[in-house]
Amino acid sequence: MDRKLTGWGSGGIGVLIFSGSLPATRVAVAEFEPLFLTSARAVIAALLGALCLAVLRQSRPERSDLVALTVVALGVVIGFPLLTALALQSITAARSIVFIGLLPLSTALFGVLRCGERPKPGFWLFSLLGAATVSGFALTQSTSGALRGDLWMLAAIAVCGLGYAEGATLSRRLGGWQVISWALLIACPVMVGVMGITWPAALTTISPAAWGSLGYVAVFSMMLGFVFWYRGLALGGIAQVGQLQLLQPFFGFLLAGLLLHEPIAWQMIACAVLTVLCVAGARQLA
Repeated sequence: MDRKLTGWGSGGIGVLIFSGSLPATRVAVAEFEPLFLTSARAVIAALLGALCLAVLRQSRPERSDLVALTVVALGVVIGFPLLTALALQSITAARSIVFIGLLPLSTALFGVLRCGERPKPGFWLFSLLGAATVSGFALTQSTSGALRGDLWMLAAIAVCGLGYAEGATLSRRLGGWQVISWALLIACPVMVGVMGITWPAALTTISPAAWGSLGYVAVFSMMLGFVFWYRGLALGGIAQVGQLQLLQPFFGFLLAGLLLHEPIAWQMIACAVLTVLCVAGARQLA
C-alpha cells in the first residue's frame, strides 16, 4: 500500500509539471519552428541527463534495453513534442490540452499490450467514461480548432502512451530518471543535427517569453517531469497511476487562462468534477 501511495504521489507531481507543457509550447511555437523547438528542448535535456548520469556514475543499460529505450525516445523525446508543436500551430492551447485526457487510456492500452498488465473490467469502465467525458468536452465546447491540429494531437497521444508504458517498464529496473536520460542521449545525435539545420536566423528577435517557454519544456517537461512520472508508474502501476493524466487537462486549462488569457467556461469545471470521479473510481477498481 505504501508503495502504491508513493507511486500516486510521485505521479501526481509529474502530472503537475506536465500540465505546463502545452501552454509553454503554445508560447514558444509562435516564435520558434516546431522542429527547432523539438530538437532544442531535447538537446538541453540530454545535456542535463548526461551530467546526472556522469556525476552519479550510472552504469550503461544492457544491450537488450536499447530497443525499448529507442521506443521511449521516439515516443516522448521526439514524437510527442513534435506532434504537439505542429498541432499548436493551428489550434489553441485550451483545445490541445483537452486531448491529454485521452492519455490514460492510451497508456493503459499499451501497458496491456507491451507490459502484460491486466486491470479489472471496472477499471476499463471508468477509464472509458473519463476519456469520453474529456473527448465530449473537446467536441462540443471548441469549434475553432482545425481538423489538422486535432489529428496531430491524436497522433501525439498514441505515441506518448507507448513511450510512457515502455518507459515505466524499464524504470522498474533502471530507475525513472535514468530511463529518460538514456532515451535523451539516444536521440541526441539526431536532435543536434536537426537543431543545427533549423537554427533561427535572428536570435535577438526572440522574446523572453519564448526563451522562457523553451527552458520550461526542456528542463521541466523533458527531464524533471519524467523523473517523477516514470517513478510513479513503476511503483503504482502503469494503468492505475496513468489515470492521473485525466486531471492534467484541467491544470493545463488553469495555466492557459492565467498565462495565455484564454477563457475558461463553466462546462470545463463540470467536466473536471466528472473526471475526478473517474480517476477515483479507476483507482479503486484497478
